Amino acid sequence: MANEGIFVGKSDKPETLLLKRANRHGLVTGATGTGKTVTLQVLVEGFSNAGVPVFASDIKGDLSGLAAPGDGAAPFIKRAEEIGVEYVPDRFPVTFWDVFGEQGHPVRATISDMGPLLLSRLLDLNETQEGILNIAFRVADEQGLLLLDLKDLRALLTHIGENAPQLSIEYGNIARQSVGSIQRRLLVLENQNAEKFFGEPALEIGDLIRTDRDGRGVINILAADRLMNSPRVYATFLLWLLSELFEQLPEVGDPDKPVLVFFFDEAHLLFDGAPKALLEAVERVVRLIRSKGVGVYFVTQNPLDIPDAVLGQLGNRVQHALRAFTPRDQRAVKAAAETFRQNPAFDTQKAITELGVGEALVSLLDAKGAPEIVTRTLIAPPSARVGPLTAAERAAAIAASPLRGRYDAAIDRESAYEVLTSRARGAAEAANAPQAEAGVLGGIGDFLGSIFGTSRPRGERLTAGQAIARDVTRSVTDRVLGQLAADVGRSIGGQTGSSIGRAIVRGTLGGILRR
Repeated sequence: MANEGIFVGKSDKPETLLLKRANRHGLVTGATGTGKTVTLQVLVEGFSNAGVPVFASDIKGDLSGLAAPGDGAAPFIKRAEEIGVEYVPDRFPVTFWDVFGEQGHPVRATISDMGPLLLSRLLDLNETQEGILNIAFRVADEQGLLLLDLKDLRALLTHIGENAPQLSIEYGNIARQSVGSIQRRLLVLENQNAEKFFGEPALEIGDLIRTDRDGRGVINILAADRLMNSPRVYATFLLWLLSELFEQLPEVGDPDKPVLVFFFDEAHLLFDGAPKALLEAVERVVRLIRSKGVGVYFVTQNPLDIPDAVLGQLGNRVQHALRAFTPRDQRAVKAAAETFRQNPAFDTQKAITELGVGEALVSLLDAKGAPEIVTRTLIAPPSARVGPLTAAERAAAIAASPLRGRYDAAIDRESAYEVLTSRARGAAEAANAPQAEAGVLGGIGDFLGSIFGTSRPRGERLTAGQAIARDVTRSVTDRVLGQLAADVGRSIGGQTGSSIGRAIVRGTLGGILRR
């Protein structure tokens, strides 16, 4: 069966998610406590057994249990008997990831990887601000400035703001107010710890598309319990990852099985308060990435949590029980019922409110890609542990990962921030150098002048000794001080030395010949 599809559960017949139609995306919905997480785990296990790599966001930490065998709980054994299958505990190949680098390998992307278009959508920039961000990336390319993390982008925007008049001539008007607005939008990301996400080493997509030595797909689990408190960073990661997959993977149409499958738990977090441009980008990527052999599955409480444009792309549906206590709940029940191909054997809308724990309405795509008639189905029991790993178990799994050491240590190589900071420091030193030089050398002249005794208030007559000093000084100036300039220049070396030597002569003459 695994060669053709994933056994989801049993109604009056086995309900199977066909691998050839698994890239048509899917949706798992239901109220808290109705069995969504178990269904999610059954699907993930099925894909892994079929040799399909999986990426799943783990909001509550429950999915980490996939790395440990099931404990043979009585309800699962009973369910296996009811649907006529054998319960066999099993564990699966799991790699843990964490944007904050605490519960798994760090996940990073560079600013350059994101690009100006994606960043503009993420930051919800207007047309003028988006234009300035495009100018920033063009300047970075032409000046060889690497954009790796947020401080690089901040430094580049500061550079553009300070040089707006000159850059505007070549690239068009650059308003400093608009630059400031972009900086403030970046501050919002920083306040959600986005600096942890932007940097190096960046995640290589190929590390998500792996199988173990037994041919089972590796399950990549993103620790998202903290990430859910930073919705912009969560949405950034999702959009970047899907966009990277879309750009890097070749067109394959409808393969015999997906190249990779995504599961996004608590999907409403992706869409609540998201900018319109971001929602449009998610919709577009979900619609187009199917042809790359990638399936995207959303898991949420209510189908109304998913925008209509995205909801229409989700062909495989599993609906657990919904409660109809409020008008919004009633609308959700009605909307969910209307999306199914109706079964004359029961009232779909009524059945949604009557489903028991572990029971669901299931409608999957058939071999022709059409949705099957909805059925009332008992969901199969998972083989792995239902519930989180202990901290020690997770640490052991991370330590044994084949990717250990590849992403764990951040790299901060020379990039735009360091280059622009060095330029600014050099410019400041160059601006201060002539003033310091004049002050020191002028002091030398004053000292020598005091030795010769020529320093005096203007208008006073020279004494006999001062007059002699003046005449002697004038007679030897060309020879002695000319030689002094040459000697100083040679001792300091090169063109810079000659310049300083001339400055010493100027300072000395200024003091000696002062009247």
